[in-house]
Parts: sequence; structure tokens; C-alpha cells
Amino acid sequence: MKKVFYPISFLFLTFLFVASCTVNNVKEDDSIGKYFNEKNVIGTFGMFDNSRGTFTIYNLDRFKQNFPPGESFFLFSKLVGLHTGKLSSDTIQIDFASLNDQIGKDTLQFWVDSVKYGNKKWKQDSITISPDEQLGLMKRLYFKQLPFRGSVQEGIKKSILVENNAQYQLAYQKTEVLYANKKIAWVLGWVEENRHVYPFVINYESALDANTNSISPALTKEILSHIGFFKGIM
Repeated sequence: MKKVFYPISFLFLTFLFVASCTVNNVKEDDSIGKYFNEKNVIGTFGMFDNSRGTFTIYNLDRFKQNFPPGESFFLFSKLVGLHTGKLSSDTIQIDFASLNDQIGKDTLQFWVDSVKYGNKKWKQDSITISPDEQLGLMKRLYFKQLPFRGSVQEGIKKSILVENNAQYQLAYQKTEVLYANKKIAWVLGWVEENRHVYPFVINYESALDANTNSISPALTKEILSHIGFFKGIM
């Protein structure tokens, strides 16, 4: 693991929740790359340690690039739907496209602009977002800092809880989208241990025949274990 020093003007200008980046709060951890390599995928990982105000990043170049969100946008759509009353419950069974049609493009565009989601091109059907920005959204969601009712944000938080035990909580959404003759996969969430929260994001590309439904959970647990989670010491 190595510390990487960048000019303040370079550090995560799109990372909306970080107002005070410093020249020594980013660690680039190349050792995380082996978990992507073992699965024959190319990816990036980013985590924010909220208590220390530090970042752990693998593949910083990819971390700043924009990709289509696919159904990771569904979390955002559900926030909008619940907040505006277009969706009556966060447990209602509705698919991604139907919910977006129900909300309407103009309403979604209003909230995309309000939150500054990615490149904000929802109405042009060409919206993209960086892992950097996705990480910011996860942090803001966890602390209910998005411009939606607190109860709405709390409901969405509970809906993506994967594991909850005496040692830790693990919450994430995983999804994939076909793009440029390959799969782009996302894992967005946080791990909470010893009352400290760590929002994280994984983004990777794979072959079209890759099983991201098994790759994504495995990558998540392996990388987080590598960093030191699930042992009660973080």
C-alpha cells in the first residue's frame, strides 16, 4: 500500500460531500488488484473512512471515469418515487423501467439536477456517473444528507442491508449493464463496524458471459476482508 499525494485542485473535485480534501488523505492500494485479476475483470475500488476522513483507492484513473449506472440508478429512482409519492412503499414490487415511466422524465431530470447526479443527461438517455460520484452518493444516503425526506432515505438504507450481526453491518446494491460489448458491474454500499461507517464502491468490466451475480459478492467480501473487516478490529 502506498500513499499518493496530489494537488488539492486535483483531488475529487466531483466528490460532493468532501469539502476539505488534503494532500495526504488518499491511499492508493495496488494490492487490491489481485482480486480483480483472479476473476479476469478490470475494475476499481474506492472506500471512504468517515471517522478519519481518508480514502482507500485502487485504480484511481478508472475511479474518476464515467460509466452508465444501469440499475444502480434504481436506488435513486426509488428515492425520487417515494419522496414524490409516485411510489407508495420501498417494498413494492416494480421494475426499473416501470418506475421511471411512472415518475416521468421531467421529474427525474429535476432531481438529477438537484442532486447533481453524474453528467445529469437523464432526459437524453445518456446518463453516466463515476465511481467517485457513486461513493459520494452512498455516503450522503447513509447520513441522510440527500434532499429527500429522512424516512425515505432510511427505508432505502434498510432495503439494501445484506448482513447484520453483532460484529458488523454490510449493505450494498449490485447490478450490471451491457455497454460497448461488455458488462459493466457496480457494487454500491457501506460496511459498518465498531460504530464506524465506511461507504465503498466497486466498478468493473467483464466479458459478456461472465457471471457477475457471483463475482460481485465475492469481490466485495474478499476486498473488505483484505482491508481488515469482519474481524472486529476496524
